Amino acid sequence: MATIKLKGNPINTIGGLPATGADAPNFSLTKNDLSETTLADFDGKKKVLNIFPSLDTPVCAASVRRFNIDATNLEGTVVLNISCDLPFAQKRHCASEGIDDAITLSAFRSGFPDDYNLRISDGPLKGLCSRAVIILDSNNKVLYTEQVPEITQEPDYDAALAALG
Repeated sequence: MATIKLKGNPINTIGGLPATGADAPNFSLTKNDLSETTLADFDGKKKVLNIFPSLDTPVCAASVRRFNIDATNLEGTVVLNISCDLPFAQKRHCASEGIDDAITLSAFRSGFPDDYNLRISDGPLKGLCSRAVIILDSNNKVLYTEQVPEITQEPDYDAALAALG
């Protein structure tokens, strides 16, 4: 279990993020067209897993915009924005924000939040993903993780981008 905060109040996740150097757990997530995609679909690329509770919050939306600008231009890199939001809401949000290059994926019918130990286990956001960034290399080894300590805080973009090399 990892303890994080929501507006200064402690809440918990079900565990700790995957260890640096470990193989990333496989996943199956839902794309905006309701088809499924897996980690293997992004083989050969570095991956930014930008994970958050919901696109309907300003901080989550800001992280999607920031990684869309800063990471999608890096050669051989894909940005995967992951939340439990329904694919319809993700598609609508990206259209309204002009986010064309980053990929939004829904964990609403997936074990992803549990496999990556991201599920919030108590408090008002119980059941949603915590805010985290996980960087994977082209072979799906974990290069970097950040469990953001306060959900209302943006991740450390510079550290995440530096991990991409």
